[in-house]
Amino acid sequence: MNERRLFIISGLSGAGKSQALKIFEDLGYFCVDNLPVALIGSFADWILSSQDAHHRRVALGLDIRGRGFMKNFASVLDDLGRRELECRVLFLDSSDAVLVQRFSETRHRHPLGKNTVAAIREERKLLTNVKARAAKVIDTSGLTLGELKEKVSIALELKQTSEMQLSVVSFGYKHGIPIDADLVWDVRFLPNPYYKAPLKKKTGLDAPVAAYILKQPQATPFLNRFFEMVSSLLPDYIREGKSYLTIAIGCTGGRHRSVFVAHWLKGALRDAGYAAREYHRDIAR
Repeated sequence: MNERRLFIISGLSGAGKSQALKIFEDLGYFCVDNLPVALIGSFADWILSSQDAHHRRVALGLDIRGRGFMKNFASVLDDLGRRELECRVLFLDSSDAVLVQRFSETRHRHPLGKNTVAAIREERKLLTNVKARAAKVIDTSGLTLGELKEKVSIALELKQTSEMQLSVVSFGYKHGIPIDADLVWDVRFLPNPYYKAPLKKKTGLDAPVAAYILKQPQATPFLNRFFEMVSSLLPDYIREGKSYLTIAIGCTGGRHRSVFVAHWLKGALRDAGYAAREYHRDIAR
């Protein structure tokens, strides 16, 4: 098999790029961190000419530590495309509060060398164009190492742009909207099972909660229309080259309504032949 694949791992300082690179390495990728931008073209030529099978799958870590990285990023990607090297950008993001906490816990200084809060905000602005070119954005704010590995593994499963990977995420609005969401839908119009004593401590994955929601007159018509809308859009996203899509579904606390709808939608998408997975961000809160 002669297929060469290059993943560029980028993102905010403290968002988990080093961990992501270790995961790629564990999965059999040849990993290089912080290669000078001026050497990327030569590095790509070396990948294409190497006869070593270990060099056919490469992960390259790039961030603001590399001089000229942000200024030349777009031209670097365009140059890799001209070399006909399959390249995908994986961007690691996280909330400002979590990043501040991580820097505080590790006592590391931010690479920009400023007040941590100010540095994070400046870095976020500097990386706007890099994030925009990403095939996949992963929000690591509430992820364990195991969950990050699962998300990276999902990204690696994609071999063709027609094989879109769908993530259906439930969340609670009071905990904030997932920053890596492509589509966000609010299901707070449904009656809240939280206010029913027998259902309060259950979740949307429990049968009594599902039965309660489905008894509501607006539930089934909404679910059917919601699926029809999403499924009708997916071919258009695929035609535009979208390889990954994260659909976030929110309710107040992220434990009942959003969980049920996300679980239902994932099942409907899988039945329709799409590679869909579900993740319930706030279900344990």
